[in-house]
Amino acid sequence: MKQRQVTSKRSAANHILRRCVVLLFALLSVILSSQSMAFASGQASSTLSDGMIFCQVVDSLSGESLPFANIINENRPNRSLVADENGCFRIPKSRKLDRWRVEYTGYVSRPLEIAADDYELRIMMEPASTDLQEIVVRPKKEKYSKKNNPAVDFVRKIREASKDHDPANSPFYSYDKYEKSVIALNDFNGDFESGFLGKKGNFLKNYVDTSSWTGKRILDMIFKEKVSTRIRSKHPEADKEITRGYRSAGLDEVLNQENMQLMFEDVIREIDIYGNDIVFLQNRFVSPLSKIGPDFYKYYLADTVYIGNDKCIELSFAPHNPESMGFNGKIYVPVGDTTMFVKKLTMRAPKAVNVNYVDNIFVSQSFMKDSLGNRHKTYDDVCLEMQIAPGTPKMYVRKTTSYDKFSYEKRTDLGDYYSKLGNSLELEEARGRNSNFWMSERMIPLSEAESRMGEMMGEMRKVPLLYWGEKLLALMESGYVKTGKPSTVDLGPVNTLFSGGSVEGLRIRIGGMTMSALNPHIFAKGYVAYGTRDKKWKYKADLEYSFQPKKNHSYEWPRHGFYCSYSYDLDMIGQHYLFTSQDNVFLSLKRKESILVTYRRLAKLGYILELPNNFSVEASLNHETQYATRWLPFTFADGRSDASYRQASACLTLRWAPGEKFVQGRTQRLPLNMDAWVLQLSHEYGPKGMLGADFTLNRTELSVRKRLWLSAFGYTDIVLKMGKVWSSVYYPALMWPNANLSYTIQPESYSLMNPMEFANDQYAALDFTYFGNGILFNRVPLLKKLKIREAVTFKGLIGSLSDKNNPEKNNNIYRFPVDSKSRPMGKTPYMEVGVGIDNILTFLRVDYVWRLTYRDAPDIDKSGVRISLHFSF
Repeated sequence: MKQRQVTSKRSAANHILRRCVVLLFALLSVILSSQSMAFASGQASSTLSDGMIFCQVVDSLSGESLPFANIINENRPNRSLVADENGCFRIPKSRKLDRWRVEYTGYVSRPLEIAADDYELRIMMEPASTDLQEIVVRPKKEKYSKKNNPAVDFVRKIREASKDHDPANSPFYSYDKYEKSVIALNDFNGDFESGFLGKKGNFLKNYVDTSSWTGKRILDMIFKEKVSTRIRSKHPEADKEITRGYRSAGLDEVLNQENMQLMFEDVIREIDIYGNDIVFLQNRFVSPLSKIGPDFYKYYLADTVYIGNDKCIELSFAPHNPESMGFNGKIYVPVGDTTMFVKKLTMRAPKAVNVNYVDNIFVSQSFMKDSLGNRHKTYDDVCLEMQIAPGTPKMYVRKTTSYDKFSYEKRTDLGDYYSKLGNSLELEEARGRNSNFWMSERMIPLSEAESRMGEMMGEMRKVPLLYWGEKLLALMESGYVKTGKPSTVDLGPVNTLFSGGSVEGLRIRIGGMTMSALNPHIFAKGYVAYGTRDKKWKYKADLEYSFQPKKNHSYEWPRHGFYCSYSYDLDMIGQHYLFTSQDNVFLSLKRKESILVTYRRLAKLGYILELPNNFSVEASLNHETQYATRWLPFTFADGRSDASYRQASACLTLRWAPGEKFVQGRTQRLPLNMDAWVLQLSHEYGPKGMLGADFTLNRTELSVRKRLWLSAFGYTDIVLKMGKVWSSVYYPALMWPNANLSYTIQPESYSLMNPMEFANDQYAALDFTYFGNGILFNRVPLLKKLKIREAVTFKGLIGSLSDKNNPEKNNNIYRFPVDSKSRPMGKTPYMEVGVGIDNILTFLRVDYVWRLTYRDAPDIDKSGVRISLHFSF
């Protein structure tokens, strides 16, 4: 089934960017890990604490922060304090001898004892009664029932009332949004003037900060801020976010900033507690206000507390199973509010939750109610503490968002954008905003360290070790070697330099591509390759003209232009690599070798148009010459043979993927997730005699891809494909199923099928994979600590070969080669099933696959182990 691949690997996108981020932090970790710990006891206390003692008030059982706690100065009551929304506050060292007491409704008040050398304190508050201990769901033998539970009824009322007080129900609705994001080294203790860097590392102290969530010292590495406007309307129907300003500083200047932005925003999405699912870390957590909440969570009503000036009912919640995808937290609703308005939310993920790389997740949200009774989110704060693997740097990620200028009127300054295609739009000047713009638009002040982030990379590049580390990182991200600054020609990709196979032997390939610095509209790329066994040169040359100027390379989205290509290379019949290059060195290790190859010369002239709404159309004229080999001869029934044949066609491909987001590569696009529907329809037609074609080619294919989330029960990836050849063709042009001979798990391919095993000119296929996210293993005490997850796959194919394409019944077409052992598929579909363990060591998936049908075929594998690197949260 020769389908032109437009999308590519889901997990590869996560793997590439996550690998680059890890390497960034690993580079600094190696440098800083040798530093003396003197910083922690000496410089830290004087430089970072700045004469203040940092304190945080937390629940002694759950570890959750206690917002707005009262800090009473018993010596001078007028000097008393109130903790912030994260339970944090600071006390001047000059006042440490004063008598302080911490009070919080529902908790036992306690004195604040400060030692002479303290500069940060974590104040553990004990619940005042056993009832409050139940709120945090600690007693293991607790008797809980959702029946006749007033807390469950309270949640139901919040959920039902939310529909009537959603401002998005208005004909027009808009608001402005400011986001500030920081990625840092967490719990940082180091002396900048010792170790590898010596005094050259002293500049890093300018980027040390203190987390108001945890009270730990952090070393800021990446800083981002974004200003946008969200517009919604009923007529015309629109829901769009227009980015008016975007700025990034720090280490991700080394990487592709657009890709890093997309990756970050996909992983740390805005949390909507009113939905059934919370989309976060590319997973689905069950919302505390979900319809299935009463079956998933335990709910408790506690004493009333004051949030600001409002007396609020406190609703606590925690999942029945702490390993499942849920949160512990509290919701505050003003007493007597008939709209069941949620004023504040605080929550965190349980320590045992089955999420990779994440030690802690903290969430805080604040809301306001307008005169119409509608709710508006005003503040959103998300904080993560992470570590990729033991021994790697601890990471700190925080995204803080503030909302303002809520309006029910149509935005006249953005009037044209209501009807524009696409949901995520960006002003042309967004990435070039000056300091005056940010001063006026910034809703959250910057810390001193954050305000200096624009200077970091300039100072780091003065250090040779960090300078060359940056070069290595850029190479690993792009796969290409730059030849200048700016680079007009890049060489690569490096992962295709060496590969091998039974036909070519060792394959050596060298390639390159021009960049926009040479010409922003005209681009060229290509490669030459040589096989040491077949002693043949292969090559490909592409030329493309883009109607719109490109920032870096020709494949940037959206494409609009003409292209032409000319190539001569192997054609591996029945092995079509949809998600990687056939030159990839990692595919050289195979369960069996295949010699079912021809040599193909392909000329192509095409036009492509990609629209902002993710609809694209591509039209091309193709001329192909296939050259016979001793393994795949072109022989008729009467013994006549051809050394080659020609086919020519015009192809039209329509593709629609609403809402799709992907990491932009040089030659392919890697979806950030599989959430979007992807529909692709192609038709190819070429009459006999056109440009010397030896037969008429008339072929149609349709594919549909989608990830279906099952809330707390995991998710499934489904691919449906079907196709038909309407004309009589030579056997290389049939719809051969895609056989995977490697030991790796490859989507949309068959792990136990041989190349060219089944000859079809019409087919329908189903590729189904279910990931359980620990739905079973989380219930087994010995397994849940390993955080392993379930994976189940099913791949099925039904097809047939019509008489016009069966060489046993049509003497005007080539016979199937003896070495291929090809045969038409019977009425029984081909099926294989696999059961796997995913998330081994957080990145490895191992499946055992069984072939269910056609097990009596010669020279087949009936079962086997397959593996893949599956990086995910």
